[in-house]
Amino acid sequence: MLSSLFSAISGLNANGVSLSVIGDNVANMNTIGFKRSRVSFGDVLSRAITGIGGNSQIGRGVIVTDVSPIFNQGSFETTSNALDMAIDGDGFFIVKDKDATYYTRAGQFKVDKDGYIVNPDGYRIQGYQFTNTGQATGVIDDINISAVNSPPNATTKVLIAANLSSESQTIAGGFNINNRNSTSNFNITVTVFDSLGNSHNLTVYFTKTAANTWNWNAVADASEVSSTVVSTDGTSALVASGTITFDTNGALDTESAITYYNTGGTGIDFNGATAAQAIDFDFGTSITTDGGDGLDATTQFGTDSTTLFINQDGYTAGSLTTLNISEDGLITGIFTNGQTKPLAQVALAKFVAPQELVKLGRNLFAESYASGQPVIGEPANSGFGRVLSNSLELSNVDLAEEFITMISAQRGFQANSRIVTTTDNLLQELVNLKR
Repeated sequence: MLSSLFSAISGLNANGVSLSVIGDNVANMNTIGFKRSRVSFGDVLSRAITGIGGNSQIGRGVIVTDVSPIFNQGSFETTSNALDMAIDGDGFFIVKDKDATYYTRAGQFKVDKDGYIVNPDGYRIQGYQFTNTGQATGVIDDINISAVNSPPNATTKVLIAANLSSESQTIAGGFNINNRNSTSNFNITVTVFDSLGNSHNLTVYFTKTAANTWNWNAVADASEVSSTVVSTDGTSALVASGTITFDTNGALDTESAITYYNTGGTGIDFNGATAAQAIDFDFGTSITTDGGDGLDATTQFGTDSTTLFINQDGYTAGSLTTLNISEDGLITGIFTNGQTKPLAQVALAKFVAPQELVKLGRNLFAESYASGQPVIGEPANSGFGRVLSNSLELSNVDLAEEFITMISAQRGFQANSRIVTTTDNLLQELVNLKR
């Protein structure tokens, strides 16, 4: 008879644990990345009943065999913070606090005062590192964006697409830097950049010297360059020139080699920057020189001279303005000079037995012997989930399911309480037999 009392007590304890787990689940229903837990019960080793034939046994109650997290996917919430990330699929974010490593599904991240991407507790997210030139290194470490910038790029090529009117008059004597407007038929201004990222305006003057033949001359501010040809008033300097020809259909036929006017004739010497900066002035895929059709850029048709398109490959230095995170976890910086560059890539970890991870609170898990070692890889690759930027994974607690489980645990607790009172009454009757 006493065994029923102890069995009921085990039932009270087990259902009490179940109610505690349910309470924890409900309390964290609004916790980002929270994974609910589930209680597993097991019966206690039974004892054989003496005096009865066969394999007759009576159980001794119930024990809690396991409390394990359930890692099914939670819903997603859209946010305005690009560093808010959610994992759609398998995997955990890796965060570090000094030398300790933790794992989490909560993707609330921000940039701290030192430029590291951290979670609300200041733990630094781990990711694959990239060089300053945007090349992957394969090394996993803290992600820092404090010293990220976009270095300048010197202009090496200028593409000019224009129409030079076939009705333009030939100018005898060609171009004269001291009388630029009167000795040219048309001009275009293009901005180029030196090795320091400083911008310079070059004006390209086109002078028709014969039928279907044009000379072009690039002129800069004399105070910005070193040149062997400078105007008499010292304000302008000739830095480069060449000749282009057209066929009778107005298509670009030939482009001559470029002549530079720095000392040595090797390029353009912008003051303070790398000397002899060679800039290729390209007017299209000419027929004879490039083997093209001569119609994709500069032409000579019987309409007014006009600029169609100008492009060059240089740019000034830029500072970071915006971060963009793709589904494969690649963090790309967008800079004030219009350039983009990969900065790092978020690393994910997955486990053979994630339910065996140790809960540490604050949405953190730690590796255990039973969970196995983490497999680390790139998002959206080799079974790892996608990273969704501007999103957060919500708790996977189902309130309706928790309430149903709570009612079941409550009834179990009440039933075991009744066993205790019933056993007590029987014991009381046994004591009263003497009377």
